[in-house]
Amino acid sequence: MPPPVAPALPPPALAANQHIYRDIFREEFTQTLDENILQLLDRVWFRSELVGFEPFPQRNNPDRPLIFASNHSGMAFPWDAIVSLSHLWRYLLRTQGSLRDLPRPLSAPLLSATALMNPYLVKDFWKKCGSVDATTLNFETMMYYQEHNLMLYPEGVPGIGKGFNHRYELQRLATSMVRLALLHGTDIMPFYTINAEYLNPYAYTVDWVNRLTRKIGIPFLPLTLLLLLVLVQPWAFYLALPAKLTFVMGTRIRPSDLTDKSPDELTRADYLALSEQIRLRMQAEMHAAVAAHGRHPYRWRELWQRMKENRRFFPFFLPFAWPAAFTEFERRFVKNGERNFKMRLDAPGAFWKMLWRNPIVLAYFIPLLGWIPLAIKGYKGNKLGQQP
Repeated sequence: MPPPVAPALPPPALAANQHIYRDIFREEFTQTLDENILQLLDRVWFRSELVGFEPFPQRNNPDRPLIFASNHSGMAFPWDAIVSLSHLWRYLLRTQGSLRDLPRPLSAPLLSATALMNPYLVKDFWKKCGSVDATTLNFETMMYYQEHNLMLYPEGVPGIGKGFNHRYELQRLATSMVRLALLHGTDIMPFYTINAEYLNPYAYTVDWVNRLTRKIGIPFLPLTLLLLLVLVQPWAFYLALPAKLTFVMGTRIRPSDLTDKSPDELTRADYLALSEQIRLRMQAEMHAAVAAHGRHPYRWRELWQRMKENRRFFPFFLPFAWPAAFTEFERRFVKNGERNFKMRLDAPGAFWKMLWRNPIVLAYFIPLLGWIPLAIKGYKGNKLGQQP
């Protein structure tokens, strides 16, 4: 059946919500962060690759964004999302000279609920980089967005906390993805995140523990030996081991090809069946991607070579130094209002100078007690147990 023609203008409730397009998103923030920090981390530590993204997917409906959908590997701070989007940012600027096709992510509201869930307490990190809280209203509003495509993780929070033993088992996909793709006649572009589970390997989950941690704004607590390190070295809360992240493009999915019914005729049972059909298709492709790219997640020899090539930037490509780099970036960009600056990460004594200018960074290295000032800053303005 041909895709339905969506209304040219959004309904009044969605039109009133279109302020989310511009509320906090700052392209200059993302660009400056990428140039000063993320490029180094990706080049040395994560060494990400895009597989099958050429040519970059184009909209089948020029008036509606494509929906990029990926899997969660589970139980790690979402460095995979940061790396994939920063890599796509650079790729699109290099190949197309434009960011129009860049996917903007719909992210779990818990990620923005407290500063603690933003990397190194950088206020509004996710939203400044383009994320929008994944609510039904916001999803429907973003379907009228013209400047970028969309990106989502349709497994939701269950996908984040599914544990290492279920790392490549897709959880039930959100039916809203199928419903809105059908309603707006746009395609779903699946891509598969490979090796991200090795950022925090062999981490498992217990439902009752996760229910408790959500009350303090943390969506899940990975039960792993690294948890002990988090207590004595708070910087390890954001720790990522040097897994080589690979993002593999899947086959375009056109939901209108999967049903003869119009969106209004479909029942919830129909949407669940369509969602399961898409999940099974994505599951098969993901298994193939894992077989091709997931056998050697760390590539230690390559890592060592990249560290040698970038040794003048030591120690900033190592996780214990990331708090200093991110905090210094926030001080200059947000607090001082600087623009078009270059952080000299290769300058002699750069790390120690950052500690001097940003004393809060010392708290990341103080066993147990260091969590007190970090928690005060991380929960400032938030009530414990308050739902976003």
